[in-house]
Amino acid sequence: MTTKVGILGATGAVGQRLIQLLEPHPDFEIAALTASASSAGETYRDAAKWRVDSPIPASVADSTVRETAPDAVPDDVALVFSSLPSDVGAEVEPAFCEDGYVVSSNSSNARMAEDVPLIIPEVNGDHVGLLEVQRDARGWDGALLKNPNCSTITMVPTLAALDRFGLESVRVSTLQAVSGAGYSGVTSMEIIDNVLPHIGGEEAKMETETTKLLGSFDGSTVETHDVDVQASCNRVPTLDGHLENVWADTTEDVTAEAAAEAMAAMEGADLPSSPERMVRVFEEPDRPQPRLDRMLDSGMAVSAGGIKETSTGIQYDCLAHNTMRGAAGASVLNGELLRSEGYL
Repeated sequence: MTTKVGILGATGAVGQRLIQLLEPHPDFEIAALTASASSAGETYRDAAKWRVDSPIPASVADSTVRETAPDAVPDDVALVFSSLPSDVGAEVEPAFCEDGYVVSSNSSNARMAEDVPLIIPEVNGDHVGLLEVQRDARGWDGALLKNPNCSTITMVPTLAALDRFGLESVRVSTLQAVSGAGYSGVTSMEIIDNVLPHIGGEEAKMETETTKLLGSFDGSTVETHDVDVQASCNRVPTLDGHLENVWADTTEDVTAEAAAEAMAAMEGADLPSSPERMVRVFEEPDRPQPRLDRMLDSGMAVSAGGIKETSTGIQYDCLAHNTMRGAAGASVLNGELLRSEGYL
């Protein structure tokens, strides 16, 4: 039996990706689309400026867009995917949870809250147990689960593989695609023939979310990892795909070959949207590249390459599709985890 789902913020860039992924999904059935009050009552075709690289699904094109409020979503919807702006999500998502809805959210609000699981299923799927603590503490019948920032999710699976060597500190410089800022987030005059060496709030997200994702769950709390992370985040004129240069210092000596083997051994989760192998490792020194490699495993794989030893650890490059694995796909995967673990 399929699970009926809703999409909050369905007309935006990530909302459109969610529709692209959920419409053919074997376990989920789209039953509600919400947007801002100005779009409520319109057909989805009219409300959304469809910009995804596939036709708008006929099954949703003529659906009526609803207001983003719990009483506007049918009671038989068991799970809602949220791609709301963080300030809106901070207000709306708890209201849905109080009303009994389970929310798989891509929005940045509450990611570091002590009782909100921040999850990459292949890395820390066991943290989903924190929802029991959350429900007890907040008195919710629903629940709130988050996926991390698109730049964080690109790097963390590779770090999880290296943690067996005693992960001590990480330095990362990102080259982030313009789609990460949304359709109107960066103008052509800003980015063509240019690089923007600052993305507001992005560095702090990478530095804090990484420690939570790599932390351990003891059944009641998540103890964050003590790895020290410092990030420099840059916007580059690439459409999709965040490429990152990472320096990881380890307490143990590690060879490039051992690091590559550890990354390649990262398995996928037993969920429909998870790739068989979480990390694809390239031997070629000039890979991964956004245009060539962002759609590996339907955009859900992380790729790594250029792995070499340093005097204190390992240096390498990693890549992920920022609106697939880094946003919509991550939320769908977390929805699959919630369904698999009986939270719906």
